[in-house]
Amino acid sequence: VQLVESGGGLVQAGGSLRLSCAASGGIFSMHAMDWYRQAPGKQRELVTGIASSGSTNYADSVKGRFTISRDNGKNTVYLQMNSLKPEDTAIYYCRSTTSLSVIYWGQGTQVTVSS
Repeated sequence: VQLVESGGGLVQAGGSLRLSCAASGGIFSMHAMDWYRQAPGKQRELVTGIASSGSTNYADSVKGRFTISRDNGKNTVYLQMNSLKPEDTAIYYCRSTTSLSVIYWGQGTQVTVSS
C-alpha cells in the first residue's frame, strides 16, 4: 500500500484547508484510515480516524472543526480543516491499517497556520 498526501500549505488563522490521501494497492474499502500530526518538538498524535464501516473519531482538540471522510471509489481519504488555529501547525500524516492489521504511512504534508 502506498499513501500520498496532498493539500497542505500556509493559511491564516480562521482559514480552511482540505487534505487528501490517495492510496494505491490493497483493498482500500477494508482499511481503517487515520490522520496523525506532528508538531515541532512534539510527539505524533492521532487527529481523527475513519473505519471501513464509516464510523469516525476525533481528538478533542479538533472536534467541531475538522471532518474526515472517505471515497472508496477513488481510494482517497480527506481531512477538511476549518477554523484553523496556529496550534494546528504540524506535518499531517495519513495512516492506513489493513484488515490484517498491517500499517502503512504516507510521507506527510506540511500545514502552517499563521496568526
